[in-house]
Amino acid sequence: MEKLIETFYTAFNNRDADTMIACYHEDIIFEDPAFGKLQGEHAKSMWRMLCKNAKNLQIEFSDIKIHKHTGSAHWEAWYLFSKTGRSVHNKIDAQFVFKDGKIIKHTDNFDLHKWASQAMGWKGKILGGTRFFKKKLQQQTHHMLHKFMTS
Repeated sequence: MEKLIETFYTAFNNRDADTMIACYHEDIIFEDPAFGKLQGEHAKSMWRMLCKNAKNLQIEFSDIKIHKHTGSAHWEAWYLFSKTGRSVHNKIDAQFVFKDGKIIKHTDNFDLHKWASQAMGWKGKILGGTRFFKKKLQQQTHHMLHKFMTS
């Protein structure tokens, strides 16, 4: 399973959504602070959208740990946030559940307030730690994903 995680993040660094998605079980459940919970095709399409729209993306991953049917990894992303053109360095801790040799559950955890401060400047510093901001952000990401999936 360690090789599966390495393949996933190497593909992300190469903006290769098809290889990333091939690491996922068909019943994948993904969750993070920005998108909330996504299942199946929605989770897969999120990676397609992120890879397609990525600007100056660099991914590094480390500390992969595997325990029977679960695993974890630390990964970091450097990119330009397209909405503001601001540089972001996001540090993420990922948790995985495996089934049939693939990832069936993927949960990314990161400091949303810190991310918002980098991505959105002073507005993110003020609002980024609130439930209101998280809810609004997830509404926007779901709208973008829906638009991407239907275009």
